Amino acid sequence: MAGGLIKPDEAFESVESFSPADERFNRRRRTFGLVLGPLAFAVLFLLPMPALSPAAHRLAAILALMIVFWVTEALPLAVTALVGPVLAVLLGVAAVRPVFAPFADPIIFLFIGSFMLAQAMFVHGLDRRIAFTALSFKAVGSSPGRILIAYGLVAAVLSMWISNTATTAMMFPLGLAVMGHLAAGREREPGIRRYAMAMMLMTSFGASIGGLATPVGTPPNLIGIALLRQQAGIDISFDRWMLIGFPIAAIVLAGLFGLFHLMVVRGLTFGGSGSELVREELRKLGPLTRGQRNVMIAFFTTVLLWLLPGVFAITGTAASGVARAYAALVPESIAAMIGATLLFLLPVHWASRRFTITWEQASRIDWGIVLLFGGGLSMGALADSTGLAAAMGSALAGSMSEPSPLLLTMVFTAVAIAMSEAASNTASATIVVPIAIAVSMAAGVSPLEPALGATFGASMGFMMPISTPPNAIIYSSGHVPITQMIRHGLLLDLLGFIVIVTLVMTLGRFVA
Repeated sequence: MAGGLIKPDEAFESVESFSPADERFNRRRRTFGLVLGPLAFAVLFLLPMPALSPAAHRLAAILALMIVFWVTEALPLAVTALVGPVLAVLLGVAAVRPVFAPFADPIIFLFIGSFMLAQAMFVHGLDRRIAFTALSFKAVGSSPGRILIAYGLVAAVLSMWISNTATTAMMFPLGLAVMGHLAAGREREPGIRRYAMAMMLMTSFGASIGGLATPVGTPPNLIGIALLRQQAGIDISFDRWMLIGFPIAAIVLAGLFGLFHLMVVRGLTFGGSGSELVREELRKLGPLTRGQRNVMIAFFTTVLLWLLPGVFAITGTAASGVARAYAALVPESIAAMIGATLLFLLPVHWASRRFTITWEQASRIDWGIVLLFGGGLSMGALADSTGLAAAMGSALAGSMSEPSPLLLTMVFTAVAIAMSEAASNTASATIVVPIAIAVSMAAGVSPLEPALGATFGASMGFMMPISTPPNAIIYSSGHVPITQMIRHGLLLDLLGFIVIVTLVMTLGRFVA
């Protein structure tokens, strides 16, 4: 692969690849889930629960089934998210309209709009141009440390706006190509092999860390925001999320750089320049295309609309009539849809009526995540309306002696991190965040910090190939032994726990 880079479409279509042992484990896990899920449902459905209303009792059984299916991935995550609402209607937990109303929550449209913007970046190769441009700087040169830092920063910045899986799939062949160029003739040297491992881990870890910085960076962020608004009446704006999300991402990423510097980079030198290869690939891309310019216009328009409330706050005009009218007329979801709509209006070739993106291209977004998100919101709303959330919160809060915001934040951050190693990040947030909110409210503690800790913790999951698709993608390279992924992932999980708890407790009060 040293002779060139994989084409954008090949990179994007990279999928997670597991070892035969991992494949066997996944099959057994799914089979186990298909048996355990219905069993858990039956046990809870038949078990007397006099403290719960009949609707809450039936919902508890449904949630048990969904949690087992989500953790074991017995069914596709999106299918499980639909099974829950369907069962809720069939078992009389609630009527069909309130059960499915959360699938049209405004945050769903924030999701759809941001996904379409990310898809347009991919269609026109803007993401690769950004990556090549950053890595081609002469300042990067042939320094192993600077190459690794630049590479990780590109992955993190891209994943602030597009999914960590798409970012990893795009950066993965680029990292292999640069590595092949730098290590030509030295592939068997221990230091080179360690550096190749670090480059691959930086691809996955950097993409997952970068997603923490913005609400649209990773699905758990939007899940946490929506559930806090829905269940606790706490509204977090785009700019205020970045007030805490960006520092967490920056510090964890800096810690990752420091870890690799101490364990991999020290004493290593390269004779060639990786930036030469990247500059050659950048030249092959040619000048900015009309489509890339249009995507940039739509993207920066959306970001400006997202950040404008923060500008009002900084300038002291947040209480003005203009600022209040803007907040009412252009919430984050409308801003995202404005950006997505621009993609269909900005022409690439007016004479032939070709625009920046077609519906066929735009419709390739991950609708499964959208359905999963809607299903999670639906279950959260039902848990709140039936009283199940309050009952669970009271029971768990009663099992703790003097629960404090710090204790609850530590507990739910740790639980979310641990669960994200066994289940998807999105499923982990969907399961843990509502419980964190319910327990906090039952204990008379603000749910903001525990819910934020659980939300950020759900995006960790660095230890195993099965933890996230990015981990699986880089594991398929053959450069990352499973023991090293576990070792570095555990260290990063511990660092993430410390940083998340510290900054959530320090900056959380400024978020809402």
